[in-house]
Amino acid sequence: MLGRASLNALIARGHSVVALPRAELDLLDPAAVTVAVERELPDVVLNCAAWTDVDGAEADEDGAMRLNDQAAAVLAAAADAVGASIVHPSSDYVFDGRKPEPYVETDLPAPLSAYGRSKLAGETSVSVANERHLIVRSSWLFGSGGPNFVETMLRIGSEEQEAIVANDQIGLPTYTPHLAGGIAELIEAEQTGIFHVAASGPCSWYDFAQEIFDQAGLECRVMAGTTSMLARPAPRPPYSVLGTKHRGVPVLPHWREGLASYLFEREGSEAHGGEAAA
Repeated sequence: MLGRASLNALIARGHSVVALPRAELDLLDPAAVTVAVERELPDVVLNCAAWTDVDGAEADEDGAMRLNDQAAAVLAAAADAVGASIVHPSSDYVFDGRKPEPYVETDLPAPLSAYGRSKLAGETSVSVANERHLIVRSSWLFGSGGPNFVETMLRIGSEEQEAIVANDQIGLPTYTPHLAGGIAELIEAEQTGIFHVAASGPCSWYDFAQEIFDQAGLECRVMAGTTSMLARPAPRPPYSVLGTKHRGVPVLPHWREGLASYLFEREGSEAHGGEAAA
């Protein structure tokens, strides 16, 4: 999702972009990574590949680490070797969610899940491998090009009369084109370090689901559940709202605006018989 959105955002802003999908570059192959970076000699490398299956990582933490940590480090080192900076998206799940107010970049991470540990390990490895690093933490991503919560709710809303959704997790649902635009701004400003960039307007998954059904015009009753009731394999931070201590960080639109844009994009895609073009 973020790779597609970033490609569109960067091209729209006049950048020359080489996009390498998984079929053309396996990040788990260090030699292939080195060859690709040396061939293209980029100014900036943006890593939009990641293990994103939060629950699946509980059963295969080594697999999550290989992609989110080790492969990310190899890519960062390859970028460093040709004088390029590395941009590495990360996650709100590096925090335990026990802070009663938004997390800023200087707050101490304490991941609860295997996925969160793999993302935090990747942050550390990338920063060590390339001093010209830009680590961008965001949260609850949704957009074209991959499975996401909105699609899950739309499927349930079209098949069922009610849905049970957690109301004890609070975060910031972030539309990937909005995040991609924010990342592009940080790249252009030649920022380095860790930055929090996410949508405006904290909400629960329950709130988000209700708004999805309202905007999509689906008659589906949303019932509030608890995280423990839903019994997911991976623990989730109860409050993972991201704030920032930096000045000049891109302010993204409210998640409701992102949702409206996504549903409009999705409707246009369906009208043309398939996914929107990358």
